[in-house]
Amino acid sequence: MFATAPPLDEHPGPGRAPDPADLPVAIGELRKRRRAVILAHYYQEPEIQDIADYTGDSLELSRRAVETDAEVIVFCGVHFMAETAKILNPSRLVLLPDLEAGCSLAESCPPEAFASFRARYPDHLVVSYINTSAAIKAQSDLICTSSNAVDLVRQLPEDQPILFAPDRNLGRWVQQQSGRPMVFWPGSCIVHETFSETAVLALKQAHPEAAVIAHPECRENLLDLADFIGSTSRLLSHSRSADAPAFIVLTEPGILHQMRRSVPGKTFLEAPGLDGCSCNACPHMRRNTMAKLWRCLETLEPRIELPEDLRQRALAPIQRMLAMSR
Repeated sequence: MFATAPPLDEHPGPGRAPDPADLPVAIGELRKRRRAVILAHYYQEPEIQDIADYTGDSLELSRRAVETDAEVIVFCGVHFMAETAKILNPSRLVLLPDLEAGCSLAESCPPEAFASFRARYPDHLVVSYINTSAAIKAQSDLICTSSNAVDLVRQLPEDQPILFAPDRNLGRWVQQQSGRPMVFWPGSCIVHETFSETAVLALKQAHPEAAVIAHPECRENLLDLADFIGSTSRLLSHSRSADAPAFIVLTEPGILHQMRRSVPGKTFLEAPGLDGCSCNACPHMRRNTMAKLWRCLETLEPRIELPEDLRQRALAPIQRMLAMSR
């Protein structure tokens, strides 16, 4: 696919941005010329999901990043995701359309503070959620995602103490499902922290036919209301296979685009946040736009770069995750 394309232009001119209606075609042409693959998380805007080569959750996209033969990886997601792609692909150019697309959960775990916390538990094996910076991954023994965390923890020796970081809500759920006691770093995601229990109960009353499906990053009182709990990809697959005609979805609403496309005959309801606000759309994910996607392919910027020693230390626990997830 990429063998016959012309060499990369390392320093292209900025160019004039196409009109919005012309962006899909312009991005497609640049993708071919740059020998690029576009990866998009389920929480991206619908038009970005539609133009991506692959759409998925963190684990799926991590695997795609390893498997691709593209010379350029454009990661439409947030910073830690693009970092993970670079950790796995040091020789490839990894681009993030907006370098300011961060993550409240990753930012809730500063490396220096985590190092001090970790030092208090020297005999604990550190299992860190993939939603962390490369600096936290480098301090970890094993990386997990929401789709494989329970399975990975169950594979660990029963007498091995575990420190789980950074999401305390996901950690509590993994502890319940695995039966393994853990120490938690007290982090959380702003999106999953803001769902309103009152609003969900009101939706259930208004739509008694609807099943509640929730991401395990939600608070415990919300998970208690759920008929099914799972990672983003598992919520999607459950919506396809479950008998319910409607679903109240407790995760970032970007996934509703894929659900509605995948199962057009079912109804998907977005749960409001606290005080009835529509504040569950991740502001960091939404920093990426079609115009910024075009621009990063045009200029080959902004690039994700990591010091090699940090990359190597962050790589080891990711490789353990991938090996244990096969």
